[in-house]
Amino acid sequence: MLPIPAPVIPMPCSIPTRTAGAIVLALLALASVASAQALLPPPVRQPAAAPKLLTAPSPRAASCHNGASFDTFLAELKQRAVNEGVSQRTIAAASPYLTYDQGIVNRDRGQRVFGQIFTEFAGRMAAKYRMQNGQALVKTYSAAFARAEKEYGVPPAVIAAFWGLESDFGANMGNLPVLPSLVSLAYDCRRSDRFQDETIAALKIVDRGDLAPSEMVGSWAGELGQTQFLPTHYFSYAVDYDGDGRRNLLRSAPDVIGSTANYIATGLKWRRGEPWLEEVQAPANFPWDQADLTIKLPRSRLASLGVSYADGRPLPNDDLPASLLLPMGRMGPAFLAYANFAAYTEWNNSLIYSTTAAYLATRIAGAAPMRKPAAAVVQLPFNEIKQLQQLLVRAGFDVGKVDGVLGQQSRAAVKAMQVKYGLPADSWPTAELLVRMRGGPRAQLLPAHEQ
Repeated sequence: MLPIPAPVIPMPCSIPTRTAGAIVLALLALASVASAQALLPPPVRQPAAAPKLLTAPSPRAASCHNGASFDTFLAELKQRAVNEGVSQRTIAAASPYLTYDQGIVNRDRGQRVFGQIFTEFAGRMAAKYRMQNGQALVKTYSAAFARAEKEYGVPPAVIAAFWGLESDFGANMGNLPVLPSLVSLAYDCRRSDRFQDETIAALKIVDRGDLAPSEMVGSWAGELGQTQFLPTHYFSYAVDYDGDGRRNLLRSAPDVIGSTANYIATGLKWRRGEPWLEEVQAPANFPWDQADLTIKLPRSRLASLGVSYADGRPLPNDDLPASLLLPMGRMGPAFLAYANFAAYTEWNNSLIYSTTAAYLATRIAGAAPMRKPAAAVVQLPFNEIKQLQQLLVRAGFDVGKVDGVLGQQSRAAVKAMQVKYGLPADSWPTAELLVRMRGGPRAQLLPAHEQ
């Protein structure tokens, strides 16, 4: 689960924004197929054939390795693996798969990111069929889910939601040999250290007896299994829940359930018995500058500011801290994000993905669907968000990469400028804010559905 600046849509489980009607219809048709497939065991995957060298490494790939060739780099990496306890037998078995693929590196460097409205993304990825399949699997594997909750404190719905989003419950785990991807990205200089660690972790998984090199088939970026673990997470957190002596996250549903719970609890610091996300509504006069993941207020204070549950019920009058989360600004859905929501942003730092995963978990746990916004909430076009980021940089803000994507740093800068201009500080960029930052005359405020 590679962290990606928000709101990058991760592959293979996530799909970029598309507007063509034909594609939308095709996706809806596929949803019914996935609904039927999700309750079936994953198809038997043929072992990966040993890959061949597809293209020569780019010359720039050697720049961070003192000019060393790929073969020299690989020999040193193998020796490091041996020094860390990997057997020569495993090195020999994996060697046919440790080949360089420039196509993987090109794909990594050429990733495009797509901004997307939360309600659109969540409407597709947290669709009713995925909620229902998650609920059915919680019943099917009730013993494994109960054991995981007892041992790790992670509710079944939380595990099932990640399972559904990452691979549609094992139906879409990726179909590429993982070892060539890992070693190619390790030789490339963009994230070399990280993928050297991932390659060695993959070799340790083989050495431990969990998977053979030929079984390591997954996503192009090296994730493995039904909840798409990077090899370092696989090696550290995978557990044998079916008792066969192996930790198989590609084939064993109990292993997937226990391992995912272990990672959430141990790696992401889940807090047993505490909530993660609840839909609420806030009044029009709420102090919007207080709506931020970095601001935590007691529920009693939020209630005094007019926040209630989405159905109008009052919040508990207690001191449990929560943040008011507005993924689409004050005109869109509103949620209380509790301390456990941090596990979602650690899993994937895209705000859209993390909020969708948390929302899907609430749905699997029995929550009602979120309310629809009273009026359409429009996101600025890609080029205008990029221009806004450029203006924010000129104003002295660090927005990260100027890429036309509304990430957390951009949202924080937007909030600061909204405060400066006396606009509702809900972190959602509007045409009004862009006009102000361009230095033009004050724009006439339009109704939300016309902005």
